[in-house]
Amino acid sequence: MSKSSPYLDSAPLAPGDTVRLIAPSGPTDEESLQRAIAQLESWGLRVVPGENIRARHPRVKYLAGTDAERRADLVDAWCDPDTDAVIALRGGFGAMRLLDGIDFDLMRRHMLRRDGRPKLLTGSSDITALHQAWEHHLGVATLFCPMVGNDPFKNSTVVPDEVASWLFHPWGGRELGFPAEASTEGTAAAEQTAATRPLSRAQTLVPGSARGRLGGGNLSLIAAGMGSPELIDVRERREHRGPSILMLEDVDEELYRLDNLMVQLVRGGWFTSADAVVLGSWEDCAPVHEVEALMIDYLGGLGIPIVSEMGFGHDPDAPSAPLGVDVTLKAEPGERPRLWVDHAGGQA
Repeated sequence: MSKSSPYLDSAPLAPGDTVRLIAPSGPTDEESLQRAIAQLESWGLRVVPGENIRARHPRVKYLAGTDAERRADLVDAWCDPDTDAVIALRGGFGAMRLLDGIDFDLMRRHMLRRDGRPKLLTGSSDITALHQAWEHHLGVATLFCPMVGNDPFKNSTVVPDEVASWLFHPWGGRELGFPAEASTEGTAAAEQTAATRPLSRAQTLVPGSARGRLGGGNLSLIAAGMGSPELIDVRERREHRGPSILMLEDVDEELYRLDNLMVQLVRGGWFTSADAVVLGSWEDCAPVHEVEALMIDYLGGLGIPIVSEMGFGHDPDAPSAPLGVDVTLKAEPGERPRLWVDHAGGQA
């Protein structure tokens, strides 16, 4: 099993901590930027925007500044001794373009905050490329979650509180995904949030139980990274890292495209280390039952548990998921599958 993260029994952040807000992928507008800053400040955090967060690439309209500008903001944010967390403003495209120019020895020397715990990286979608790199080069847990510059933070009644709960509370023992039923306990604000939060649609495609390190993210980004330094060892990972539970989700992909991406992962050996596969959301892709059938076609013969509709990814109310920590999956026949973070010391 992987080394336990300190965030299993201590909250990653507290009011007064410093977070660096960066745009490593696509550009944003001023309204979204100011809304993001206001959201983070409402949690009591000190927000330091990246120097190039408003930049635009001179030729490529889908990039927030040049590779050098975006990389500089990422490295400066991570290496700042006052940084407690690095928060991606939004996704889009471009994070993978930054990796080859990063000095990860430098990043490793600056990976601890002043209290000795590792700094936290947050984001999802295109930020999957950074999650993969942080796992491979730095060996730290990260948070796959909706991003403060995107629509869920503006439109969802549950995303801001759900993300905040992962930032300001310990992770150990916490169940992932949407709840099975609305909570009837807690503060009035918590009860109001629970009352409007979507309930679990999770279902078991292949039953079973598993424990392992949670990994994965956006299917397109993982496929694009096959053969890279971060994923070159996928066939040997289980041997030297232990078991893993792999998560997949995507957005705006036709079924034939998902098929092609799965071919790439299967042929590249990405599932060799998998002790279970957890499927998130497939927003604006093919109907869910068609995606599930495709996944069973590729993965059903592996002899491992497979569960669907856990919500991670691009669902408008998407829940968060900590990557690089040990989790337990129980997917018994006829029961709602459950996935939760193990406690420190490996206790389920």
